[in-house]
Amino acid sequence: MNAPNLALTITNLSTEVLVLGSGPGGYTAAFRAADLGKKVILVERESTMGGVCLNRGCIPTKTLLHAAKVITEAEAISPHGISFGEVKIDLEKLRAWKSEGVITKLTNGLDSMATQRQVTTVQGQGQFISANQLEVSMQNGSRTIIHFDYAIIATGSSAITIPGVADDPRIMDSTDALNLYDIPRRMLVIGGGIIGMELGTVYDALGSKISLVQRPDVLMTDCDRDLIRPLQKRMERRFEKIMLGTKVVSVEPKSDGIHVAFEGENAIEPQVYDRVLVAIGRRPNANNIGAENAGLLVDEFGFISVNKQMRTNVANIFAVGDVVGHPMLAHKASHEGKIAAETIAGCHIEEQVLTIPSVAYTDPEVAWAGLTENEARAKGIEIEKVTFPWAASGRALSIGRTEGLTKLIFDVQTHQLLGAGIVGTNAGELIAEAVLAIETGTNADKLGLTIHAHPTLSETVSFAAEMKSGTITDLYMRKKA
Repeated sequence: MNAPNLALTITNLSTEVLVLGSGPGGYTAAFRAADLGKKVILVERESTMGGVCLNRGCIPTKTLLHAAKVITEAEAISPHGISFGEVKIDLEKLRAWKSEGVITKLTNGLDSMATQRQVTTVQGQGQFISANQLEVSMQNGSRTIIHFDYAIIATGSSAITIPGVADDPRIMDSTDALNLYDIPRRMLVIGGGIIGMELGTVYDALGSKISLVQRPDVLMTDCDRDLIRPLQKRMERRFEKIMLGTKVVSVEPKSDGIHVAFEGENAIEPQVYDRVLVAIGRRPNANNIGAENAGLLVDEFGFISVNKQMRTNVANIFAVGDVVGHPMLAHKASHEGKIAAETIAGCHIEEQVLTIPSVAYTDPEVAWAGLTENEARAKGIEIEKVTFPWAASGRALSIGRTEGLTKLIFDVQTHQLLGAGIVGTNAGELIAEAVLAIETGTNADKLGLTIHAHPTLSETVSFAAEMKSGTITDLYMRKKA
């Protein structure tokens, strides 16, 4: 056996900006730095760019949620005289559409933009060996040493697993669930956050009997309860069981299924499921990148601390996205990626956003931004809340989805919009107006005087503002004594 040629297995590269990770934060940072004239190398451990969001997260989830929405809307229109017959699902075609029809097109687009910007991409696992060097290990055993002036860490996060649970293909994380191996007859979702609710929505529409268990006594704990209520009511009708304030005490794979036992105020007797989805959160990927070799500080939860310019405790190393803290959202990562790249390029910029919107693409969708009632209460901030029910919206009535509501939270003294929450069809699109209003310091009068097209769901934002101003005519409100 011939000895390996070591001269061929180690490559040395140098660059001005190294970006570790090609998710929304990473590719945005790399492309922005390149646009500002910097020489950039982008390191990605996977074979495709885009990170979890594009390949195994946001994009494929929303693709399947669209399919789910088509199915449930077809069901909903049946009592009104339009019937499409029994739903037939071709899983192979659905998987192909998700993968080749959506994901591949987007990843190919990123590859093309990297080439156009002359961003060098290197595939492999990256680990810092100093504050100016990164070693990339390839699957074939070769290594690349990259010397850099600046680095931007955008390594994202990974799904949290349940300790002590046996390794069984029927026990899935979100990535497994998106692969659509089959449509299980009965499936348990452990975790009532956004990921659990979205994937539960998908499998419910495809025909699975879904049960969901959540240790806290409310779904999506970061959101106000009045926004969750319409979603919970709808899913209680569709799901087999929702168990809040309940924990899982055992998960045991057997030949006839996954045996699960529960404990808590809403616990039921032990059950057998065909599949179990574990969706209990995500943890940052900061502990496997050689952070200590670069002198980087990583806290007990795995997060890297940064300042408003996304700079870490090591002056030439920046970090963005999930790895720097909550909320773990793609649009937050992209924004932070631009800040890091522009700071490196000499721009005088820092993070100054007032709010980052959150959206659950469930049915109905739930979106919120700015101050929540829970936060206002905890901080002792005096607010005034107004809520416009979609039962009074002509557009909501016309599409048969009147369970929604639009809530605005105003400062009692200045009447400025501090927060907003929307639950209902297309809430994720509608929240953008509220985000802009919060960022620009818009008050109730200006929101109410902004003319919205009729009939639209976007009107509900101005209607809620009119309720605050006392000028609403689309809803009767008793005059205050």
